[in-house]
Amino acid sequence: MDLTQGTQKEKNDRSKKMMLWFGIVSLLMAFAGWTSAYIVSSKREDWLSDIGVPSSFYISSVVIVLSSLTYILAKKAIKKDAVKSCANWLLLTLGLGLVFIILQFNGFSQMIAQGYYFTGPTSSVKMSYIFLIAAVHVIHVVAGILSLLVVLYNQYKGKYSSKEYLGLSLGATFWHFLDLLWVYLLAFMVLVD
Repeated sequence: MDLTQGTQKEKNDRSKKMMLWFGIVSLLMAFAGWTSAYIVSSKREDWLSDIGVPSSFYISSVVIVLSSLTYILAKKAIKKDAVKSCANWLLLTLGLGLVFIILQFNGFSQMIAQGYYFTGPTSSVKMSYIFLIAAVHVIHVVAGILSLLVVLYNQYKGKYSSKEYLGLSLGATFWHFLDLLWVYLLAFMVLVD
């Protein structure tokens, strides 16, 4: 298929999709770098292997997976022109996203309560990586929430329908990426001890 063909709208839609995927690939590369550094650092003599990840991180994983399901339901609703239902699912997704962030900060508090900090005399290389990886992911979830707020605003302005929902679809793709990324990161931190 020739990407230069089609209406101006089709070209704009394709470019928006490509920009999203460029961003996702860039994020994947950044997290691949951090997880690679984590693996290399796990061979150090001062690596603390008897420390587990905070329990709040497990709970937040369930929450973010549920939020992906609610985003899927919002997309299904708009495909049926169920505008109110779509808005409700998006609001629930937003609420779950906020709960995810609260649980992440609770996880940071759990690590601090155990005496581990990001830096300083009581920090460890492993805990510094866990803080870094989780905190950078939280920053991206905040970006996901901002995109979700834009989607909600556009939904309330009546910009989406069964015939036009690209913005909602792009927001959902980014949200699902963040969901899968967190599940991978948590599994990675648990398995690479």
